[in-house]
Amino acid sequence: MKRFFMAAAVAGTLVLAGCGGKGDDSLGDNAADAADAAADNLDAMADNATDPATEESLENQADALRAAGEAKEDAIDKADVNADAMTPAQKDAVTNGL
Repeated sequence: MKRFFMAAAVAGTLVLAGCGGKGDDSLGDNAADAADAAADNLDAMADNATDPATEESLENQADALRAAGEAKEDAIDKADVNADAMTPAQKDAVTNGL
């Protein structure tokens, strides 16, 4: 019986550990959205490119920008940033890397 309660306690602790902290995920979402919007612009430029090399280069840049935005979102989320406690300038600096 003690083993059962010990296992239940450990499982409960693991479930609670998986929950997010006090941070707000919207700041990370904003960073990823900003990168995605910039990547969309690069994709549009690629669609209008006149030569294949330029088109491929712009598409590669767009892919890299999206990946960087997702990585930044993950880093912000893992840092558990409390966006409510930040000034608008601080939020902008985190989101846009200024």
